[in-house]
Amino acid sequence: MFEKKKILILGMARSGYQAAKVLIKRENEVILNDGGKEEKQDPSQIKELKELGVQLIFESHPDDLLDSSFDYLIKNPGVPIDHKYVLKAKELGIEVINEVEMAYRLLPKNVELIGITGTNGKTTTTTITYKIMKKAYGNKVHLAGNIGYPLSSILEKVKENDIIVMECSCQQGENFVNFHPHVGVITNFSEAHIDFMKTYEHYKHTKSKMLYNQSKEDIAILNKDNKDVLKETENIISNKKYFSSKEKIEGCYLEDSYIYYYGEKVMDINDIKIKGMHNVENVMAAIMVVKEYQVSNDIIQSVVSEFRGVEHRLEYIDTINGVEYYNDTEATNIKCCQIALSSFQKPTILFLGGLERGQDFSDLDGYLENVKEIIAIGQCRDRVVDFATERNIKVYCYEHLVDGFDKAVETSENGDVVLLSPASASWDQYKECEERGAEFKEKVRALKGE
Repeated sequence: MFEKKKILILGMARSGYQAAKVLIKRENEVILNDGGKEEKQDPSQIKELKELGVQLIFESHPDDLLDSSFDYLIKNPGVPIDHKYVLKAKELGIEVINEVEMAYRLLPKNVELIGITGTNGKTTTTTITYKIMKKAYGNKVHLAGNIGYPLSSILEKVKENDIIVMECSCQQGENFVNFHPHVGVITNFSEAHIDFMKTYEHYKHTKSKMLYNQSKEDIAILNKDNKDVLKETENIISNKKYFSSKEKIEGCYLEDSYIYYYGEKVMDINDIKIKGMHNVENVMAAIMVVKEYQVSNDIIQSVVSEFRGVEHRLEYIDTINGVEYYNDTEATNIKCCQIALSSFQKPTILFLGGLERGQDFSDLDGYLENVKEIIAIGQCRDRVVDFATERNIKVYCYEHLVDGFDKAVETSENGDVVLLSPASASWDQYKECEERGAEFKEKVRALKGE
């Protein structure tokens, strides 16, 4: 499979780079096309691909590039679903897949695949699950997917009977064909990425696609409290199991501040260091997964009690002069910001704004009780100002985060929380939201002279 074929990779980034390396070594003719400038890419990666024989085309998408001579189009998850090459490939009968689907077809036999998706919590759930499985099974366990490690990047490491813990995004799900996990998780659904996925219905469908491909022997772990998850998965044929933070169920549930698994007491939620009930739910989902692999409660308790969170996701940075600083740059939608605000009962200075994509900030109503002021930033900052002013919340407006940070430090008081949870994507000013978070953390560190 994928040998001596002609393949077009659309989009570089991590997945395009890794896919190109795998495919060119299998004697394929590989052309990688990216609309961005070559000089913005990693020079060492460009040099490596050229030396391997990959043909690179940057800065445009030539109309005559894609024709019937190609066997596959491998689309980077970030490329729009209605890109002209995608539409043309479908007209020509060329299979459109992504790096995940490609790598999945090349996995060794009998590899156990754990796939985790959802609107919120998927990275935290994936990380906790991986850490628990790694402690239980050692080097047999690998981490991959939307969490920053393309599946194709670990192909050379994975052996028969190994276990892969993988975060899956809706953009990846768009081009799943055969891909499916042996144990699949949906943490929750809420409206997100509608600008990319076009409709909420399509978004939920692509998120769930990995479960549609499951067999009767596979496991689907679902959030019992999320109606959209239950409805979207009502017709899947795999063995459905549930977790709930709101009621006692057959599955994983809470009772008297303890997490139970089918009646077995697993751990005290007071031992969970990461804030918020949403993180308790993430832990519950992870417990549901690892129990499928007979992991002991001792290992679960040990890992979860030491886990301090995922970088850029409601990440505690430091307390300086009595003020706590949290980096939640991955809160690129309203729901994530709601979750963050619900996690604090202290006066909060909120950084809000970024890329203008029509987000409805009024959906934060009901979560603003502890917000003492808002720092409006980014492309949509004027709308944020209007939003705050209408609610009589003190607001300061800055184009750039770094300038707003100085104002937050100036106005903060002992006992406050300074929270970057912008409810907006970062592409107006940054290549990725992690850069925004890193900038925020650097400003915090600078306060201590580090």
